[in-house]
Amino acid sequence: MKTNEILENIKARRSVRAYTDRQVSEEDLSAVLEAATYAPSGMHFETWHFTAVRNADKLAELNERIKGAFAKSEDPRLQERGHSKTYCCYYHAPTLVIVSNEPTQWWAAMDCACAIENMFLAARSLGIGSCWINQLGTTCDDPEVRAFITSLGVPEHHKVYGCVALGYADPQIPMKEKVVKAGTVTIVG
Repeated sequence: MKTNEILENIKARRSVRAYTDRQVSEEDLSAVLEAATYAPSGMHFETWHFTAVRNADKLAELNERIKGAFAKSEDPRLQERGHSKTYCCYYHAPTLVIVSNEPTQWWAAMDCACAIENMFLAARSLGIGSCWINQLGTTCDDPEVRAFITSLGVPEHHKVYGCVALGYADPQIPMKEKVVKAGTVTIVG
């Protein structure tokens, strides 16, 4: 099978759900964020916004506000997370990038997904672990959550389409091997 450095980076990327306390350097974070801005966007509008949070107290408060929104949910699984003392939606990563966009275009979520993938691959190339975090996307319109993320710099009129946890993988937790499911590719000649 044909390969090169980029293809190997893609194949090596995994979702990291256990991190060390080591913070991502400003230089590396800037490189990851720059990679996000080079993702394709519908009509080249680039209406997205990337809010990087590195402050542990602010991340903990964000987690508490998300848990508060979950506690109000009718979904028993979300209620359980909302009342859990140990639940952390961002897996205690030292950095969280909130990816938001104007919800006026139908492709806003796709633009954000492309930017998030660019961040994953850039992070991997720098030896940084990452994971897609969805919880803020489902809770960003809760009044307490919205007020807080607006105070962090997320534009008030934006919807959150996903977040990227960034940090260094805990070496004590083994990474899962990727197994490609059979029948997922069809080539029509």
